[in-house]
Amino acid sequence: MPTINFRPTTASRRNMSIMDHSGLTKKSPEKSLLISKKKHSGRNSYGRITVRHRGGGNRRKYRVIDFKRRKFGTPAKVLSIEYDPNRSAFIALLQYEDGDKSYIIAPEGLKAGDTVVSGKDADIRPGNALPLESIPVGTFIHNVELYPGKGAQLARAAGIMAQLMAKENGLALLRLPSGELRNVPLGCMATVGQVSNIDHENLKVGKAGRKRHMGWRPTVRGSVMNPNDHPHGGGEGKAPIGRPGPVTPWGKPALGYKTRSRKNPSNQFIVKRRNGK
Repeated sequence: MPTINFRPTTASRRNMSIMDHSGLTKKSPEKSLLISKKKHSGRNSYGRITVRHRGGGNRRKYRVIDFKRRKFGTPAKVLSIEYDPNRSAFIALLQYEDGDKSYIIAPEGLKAGDTVVSGKDADIRPGNALPLESIPVGTFIHNVELYPGKGAQLARAAGIMAQLMAKENGLALLRLPSGELRNVPLGCMATVGQVSNIDHENLKVGKAGRKRHMGWRPTVRGSVMNPNDHPHGGGEGKAPIGRPGPVTPWGKPALGYKTRSRKNPSNQFIVKRRNGK
């Protein structure tokens, strides 16, 4: 769906854009698939803040998503395409022939009234879920399982898709959106197509108040703090950080560092890492 850009009537409107939701067919969610979602404001079980800049925001209900798609051979009609405040992609409400309802992540091109099905005999159409062994090489997929029966863990964000590159020795070689090449067991389920809401990456928040609605509290730059509050702080006037790279208030690299164990058992399934090594 396209984005809507506002006329620059105020400073915040000048750089604000929102998603055009005219293509969504239902505003209120299915009550039977809602559960309450408690806020923690970045605090752990001891009440200590372990993730900063979180708190407030609009109230949300969690939509229970079917990531396993284990209702094989039973066609389901798409009742509606809906907005989900808990994820960047849109979701689709399905009703199976036996009356059961469930939510799935909506692929691009899926519309209300369409029919989807899961199983090894399903057609290669957006929204249908099949084991990787039944999907042709070269197909674009999303909602990919890492372990059979566990539920989808890969390629679930808006506009994302992975590609099935090869099948050999009981494993499927996938090219993930990050560029990583990874082997996944052929018994894992995946959904055909690209995740909906492709233009999500083009959205501009525009103003601080809208960020507060999302549950994000203000962030203060370390360079404007005192040296006893942040490693970037201090100095006369606007001073550089004085280090090879930016760090957190506790001196750790702020742009990320590798935390993956070299002895991780799943390392054997990674053919090529996202950084090309």
